[in-house]
Amino acid sequence: MTTLSVGLTGNVASGKSSVGRLFESWGARLIDADRIVHELQRPGTPVLAAMVSRFGPGILAGDGTLDRAAMRHLVTANPAARRDLEAIVHPAVRARRDQLLTTARQAGDPVVVQDIPLLFETMDPAGFDAVVLVDAPASTRRDRLIRDRGFSLEEADRLMATQTPSDTKRSRSQFVIDNDGDRATLEARTRAVWEALLTAAGHA
Repeated sequence: MTTLSVGLTGNVASGKSSVGRLFESWGARLIDADRIVHELQRPGTPVLAAMVSRFGPGILAGDGTLDRAAMRHLVTANPAARRDLEAIVHPAVRARRDQLLTTARQAGDPVVVQDIPLLFETMDPAGFDAVVLVDAPASTRRDRLIRDRGFSLEEADRLMATQTPSDTKRSRSQFVIDNDGDRATLEARTRAVWEALLTAAGHA
């Protein structure tokens, strides 16, 4: 049986990471782009060195780690800076993700879920066997950014504006999980998609 390659995506604060963790708890091999980014941006890595070369030492905290709030503020206010950051980070993330996918296939994992926030913005969704979109109303996502991540209203709106609207993504996804209810509802909806993915992978 072949490994089913699944792209998991969703606009910021949609609840995508929660869905990814559920898939992982049920047996999926989860390749999390955000985790990879954090690994690649540790002190001493070529990626962090390239970022400091481009943006200056002001993006570092006192202990030499990346000051993510400072970096976020810089790129949300400056589209050119965001593009430069993506040019540094995305190729390295893609290479690491490909390595992990190869390992999963060699191990015979039935379902590999790649959690990629900007899948539609930076990749071809046709490269996956299925795409799962997690969605939530824009007002809900904005409130989560402000309440849970400490964004200002202006920062939240700027970040949300950089992403492709959810309606466009919905029409290009094989599965859509609406995260507009409570935790139990999200888990039930995610479970239904998981069972469909297992069936598609031949592991019903």
